Amino acid sequence: MAATPRFRNDADAASDADPHPDAARLPGAATDSAPADRKHPVDETLPPLKMFTSGLQHVAAMYAGVVAPPMIVGPAVGLTAKETAFLMGASLFTAGIATLFQTLGFWRIGARLPFVNGVSFAGVTPMVAIGKDRGHDGLAVIFGAIIVASLLGFLLAPYFCKLVRFFPPVVTGTVITLIGVSLLPVAFNWSQGGNATAADYGSTTNITMAAVTLVIVLALRKLLRGFLQQIAILLGLIVGTLIAIPVGITDFGAIKDADPVGFPTPFHFGAPQFEIAAIVSMSIVMLVCMTESTADMLALGRIVGRPADERTIEGGLRADTLGSAISPLFNGFMCSAFAQNIGLVAMTKVRSRFVVAAGGGILIVLGLVPVAASVIALVPLPVLGGAGIVLFGSVAASGIQTLATAALEKGENALIVAAAVGIGLIPIAAPEFYHSFPKDLLVVLDSGISTGCVVAIVLNLAFNHLGRKPDPEPSERENSPAADPVAAH
Repeated sequence: MAATPRFRNDADAASDADPHPDAARLPGAATDSAPADRKHPVDETLPPLKMFTSGLQHVAAMYAGVVAPPMIVGPAVGLTAKETAFLMGASLFTAGIATLFQTLGFWRIGARLPFVNGVSFAGVTPMVAIGKDRGHDGLAVIFGAIIVASLLGFLLAPYFCKLVRFFPPVVTGTVITLIGVSLLPVAFNWSQGGNATAADYGSTTNITMAAVTLVIVLALRKLLRGFLQQIAILLGLIVGTLIAIPVGITDFGAIKDADPVGFPTPFHFGAPQFEIAAIVSMSIVMLVCMTESTADMLALGRIVGRPADERTIEGGLRADTLGSAISPLFNGFMCSAFAQNIGLVAMTKVRSRFVVAAGGGILIVLGLVPVAASVIALVPLPVLGGAGIVLFGSVAASGIQTLATAALEKGENALIVAAAVGIGLIPIAAPEFYHSFPKDLLVVLDSGISTGCVVAIVLNLAFNHLGRKPDPEPSERENSPAADPVAAH
């Protein structure tokens, strides 16, 4: 019987061990028929034009998510509009650096998957609490806390990654589904206009534009073929934006006010300051981000056909934490995985990490050229919301596909999924459910992904590990004497 071909990973040639051993043969992984010397699709490069347009599509999908946290934190700490714009440019720049760490990697840093990094939403609430009305001093304390928390996370990564064995399909499928479902309210908010205090929030015009964009994206996916089908999201955003111009919801003010060039000067708001309470708060956020990134890497690994093992997750967490530690130097915030881009990979089937690396390069350029960043900002939020429904729904669909392999008929697996999904949906269905809990706990409780992940892991341990001998893996059963009549006799 011929040996199953393995894909060659060029990035691993420089390391002392293959971080993705037999990845193409793991259960649940996508498989590709190819000669033994062919690169895995994750390691393939595309022609320059396809590389650029596909990377730009990733940037368009995550742009609003990157600039939203500084848009919230800046005014909260007392920054002017111009200073807040500077903070947004710095966030784009540092997101690009962190993305390059993840996709290209070096030494044992980087998951080397098509993994997009950007400013984490998990840190917004505690950062506002730390720096509220303190101006530049508030930002200095925030940056100091991020640096310490990130360095601690970097040291913890080799141990945290060992939790991967507690993420079987019943856990990963639950978490991936929750990632998608948790992101859908973001798309719904964008579809209404993004600013709940605006007069036109939830207007018929905004929602209609979101619906039109959704229909355009679906139609393009149905009618186009080949590469054009792969960039249907980008084309849908362009067409939706053009339609939005005569409708009157496209704001050109960002271009008029943008500077042609602007470098995020190191420590622009002052040297970092270190306060114990702020460090503790941001360290909790870092643990939340590491949990979510682990789940995201497991999800992405299954989607691209290279399941993430301990070595991959360790490298990914190191990239997350190193990028987060460097970000404050350039006035950026804590970085973590962007789940919406996982949905883009699942939808387009473009698995090359170099495409996402190109997106990281575009983010760096946008951070250095504010006028270029303002062009991306032309996409109205309702248009982005319409496309986001497809993107985030694709993530949830991937989770459901994973759950289909989780043997829900066995033992209490269905109960695990039911409890984890139910608890994970609390922050979405009842946002004020935990309003009387201490603020420090809200960092975890307000993240349905984190709470659902913890519940799924704990219940999986309780029902499938403690007090019983785990069932052998399918490969072990196939190789056991009972499964081999010749060996049995």
